[in-house]
Amino acid sequence: MERSDWLNIEAENVQRSTSNAQRLIAEKSVQEILTILHKWGIHTLGKLAALDKEQLGARLGPKAVRMWERASGQFNRVLKLVRPPESFAETFEFENEIETAQPLLFILRRFLEQLAIRLGAIYLVTKELALQITFTDKKIYERVFKIPQPTNDADLLFRMLHTHLENFKSEHAIIAVSLEAHPTKPVREQFGLFETTLRNSHQLSETLARLIAVLGADRVGTPVLEETHRPDAFRLEPFTWAVESAVPSGKNRQSGSDSHALRTAHATLALRRFRPAVSASVFLDKDRAAHVRSADIRGNVIAQRGPYLISGNWWDEKSWARAEWDLEMENGELVRAHQSEGTWKVDGIYD
Repeated sequence: MERSDWLNIEAENVQRSTSNAQRLIAEKSVQEILTILHKWGIHTLGKLAALDKEQLGARLGPKAVRMWERASGQFNRVLKLVRPPESFAETFEFENEIETAQPLLFILRRFLEQLAIRLGAIYLVTKELALQITFTDKKIYERVFKIPQPTNDADLLFRMLHTHLENFKSEHAIIAVSLEAHPTKPVREQFGLFETTLRNSHQLSETLARLIAVLGADRVGTPVLEETHRPDAFRLEPFTWAVESAVPSGKNRQSGSDSHALRTAHATLALRRFRPAVSASVFLDKDRAAHVRSADIRGNVIAQRGPYLISGNWWDEKSWARAEWDLEMENGELVRAHQSEGTWKVDGIYD
């Protein structure tokens, strides 16, 4: 082997060992650096700052350099400001117990005005109001008011609270009240040519609130059919206004097969139901209805279809079963009747 080749191999070995040493230095942890500094007799920040920066970095790596910069006051760390979430809530504790609504409404009016100013200053509006009332027995009444169209109008918001509280009753006096506003950004909508919206959503909300105050929350809402074959089975859900377009959304706009708004209705009979169903006496002839007698309907049966057997909820205590007939009376009326648990009732008349 020639001398030049031997020198090249030796240079590569030195370079490889140097890179390995630099990598080991870079991988030194802070605890290892502190251990080495203690062996050198460096126990204070002043002694660490007195060392030469370049020589310290060459021996202990970049982490030691950052430690030296912090000790000598040459390290700048940017302070990141974190703003705490702002709460839009107002609370008031009464000096004396109150038993009437007037002092409570006075405080709530002041709360709404203050919250409207705070929200308006940062270009936000109120989408929900959370009311809490504390009584002398330490019980807390809570109610959340959803705003149909977010706003900061104190008069509208106050009317909503006033409508609810004018029929509110409690057995104990009030000692504290709290009102919190949940903010949101103002909503701007642009409707299409065939779309529509409420003329005054706040007036609708106020009307619904008055109906709930008079009738109860379980008697006001939108009826939704239950997933059952039982006639007239439905539940009430809170009323919500949804804007729907009258333009067909399907791909085939000429046929309109996917459209609900412009779909052509088929000519079908409508059943005018009696609610509740009218009790009736039905005379049978060979297990077929021959004569019907009730408060509204009376006469012989000239034609009939049925029985149509339906049942449901057989797996629990709310099980039901009934047999339905469509009856044509001698005067031309078409009647829907059913038999359940040995009794007959007339459901309605077909128009």
